[in-house]
Amino acid sequence: MDGTVLIADDDRTIRTVLTQALTRAGCRVHATGSLAQLSKWVEEGRGDLIITDVMMPDGNGIDRIPAIRQARPDLPVIVISAQNTIVTAIRATEAEAFEYLPKPFDLPDLMAKANQALSRRPRKSDPVPDAIPAARPAADPAMPLIGHAPAMQALFRMVARVLNADLPVLIAGEPGVGKTTIARSFHDLSDRRDQGLAILTSADAGEDAIARAADKARSGTIIIENPAGFDPAAQARLIGLIESLEGGPDRAMAPRIVATTGPDPQADVAAGRLRSDLYYRLAGVTVTVPPLRSRVDDILPLAGHLLARAAAQGLPDRTLGDDAASLLRAHPFPGNVRELENMMRRLALTASGTAITAPEMREALSQQGGPRAPVVPMPMPVAQVAQEPALGLGNGNGPLSDSVEAHLQRYFDLHGDSLPPPGLYDRILREIERPLLQVALDATGGNQLRCADLLGINRNTLRKKLTDLNIEVTRRRKLM
Repeated sequence: MDGTVLIADDDRTIRTVLTQALTRAGCRVHATGSLAQLSKWVEEGRGDLIITDVMMPDGNGIDRIPAIRQARPDLPVIVISAQNTIVTAIRATEAEAFEYLPKPFDLPDLMAKANQALSRRPRKSDPVPDAIPAARPAADPAMPLIGHAPAMQALFRMVARVLNADLPVLIAGEPGVGKTTIARSFHDLSDRRDQGLAILTSADAGEDAIARAADKARSGTIIIENPAGFDPAAQARLIGLIESLEGGPDRAMAPRIVATTGPDPQADVAAGRLRSDLYYRLAGVTVTVPPLRSRVDDILPLAGHLLARAAAQGLPDRTLGDDAASLLRAHPFPGNVRELENMMRRLALTASGTAITAPEMREALSQQGGPRAPVVPMPMPVAQVAQEPALGLGNGNGPLSDSVEAHLQRYFDLHGDSLPPPGLYDRILREIERPLLQVALDATGGNQLRCADLLGINRNTLRKKLTDLNIEVTRRRKLM
């Protein structure tokens, strides 16, 4: 890798890590915690690549990109941000950032993107925006569009790419994942946001209602919720509406069609619930919203966001205790984000203190419908493990491997005839690794050197795992 990289981030640790990694890769690096200094370097003609954070003490990194492109059209910009929202992804795309990566980012991935940017070196003739684009509204959707999980970041990127495309959009997903919120974002965050918005449901799909929706939307957006639930006559009227919009004299001023559907619209077509000709008219671009069980790392940030929003709406201000958070993260959430939101609002009302406790969370989970999260037995004392020929549970239930197998089988059974979402190997390892490290740290009184020796790993490896898993280490005397 060859070139000069300019880094702007107010986190000294990130600046240090990126500087060391890029320097080892052969780059020259200038790092700063100030956007003003970054702008000065750009004006001086320095740098072949910029890596910048978004929220900085002296401004917003994305807001600086149009000015950077005005001054240096050939200078690619990689945006890194802890603001893992759909608005951040859209704004980075609109500002023509080379890439957007959420924090905490994967260092090898960032290095690969940096290499691509340095190799690409955009042409001098690349178009330069005439003006800085207007900031997007900080919308407060019914369900929060936040998420660091790869599945959600892929969704955000897809929405950003097709936000203003002249194509119908079909949004697929399970009940409760937030399909309607995504559908509304195609209106509220797009160039059509100042035009009309109409929503059609199967409960109101008469000929007059469809005509009124088209008139109300004008050049804005028509959202069709679950067209497979419309009766055959209503589906025929929807086809007529779409054909009239596509073939009319004012096609350029026609509203955009955005539809929501279940997780498998093609199965609806095969079963006769959805007309195939309607499906193909709606599926110009298909966006799939992942279920909450496939992005378990987003559960706690979502819960925190929902509690904060509940407080802003007048409910008591609550936070999650550590034990309560562990229980929440293990819950399968068959009801997805909607179930999580209902639970957080109920806990905000019923919790006895500022921090929600494990018993209160356990009671809330017991009131939820659908399958329960498996209860993991308490691990046996470390001293007892050393005396066992195999790692046992110490309670007559046989080797730990048998218990793990039983829990995994239960997890597979929860999905019925479907397979669990991709990435199962890494998810299971994380679920096992976190309690193992926490118990080992507790057993060694928080002494990382002794803990690493106990686990049989390098101390630096242990430190990295503690950082990656966000495990707080408290040095304490071991209780005998």
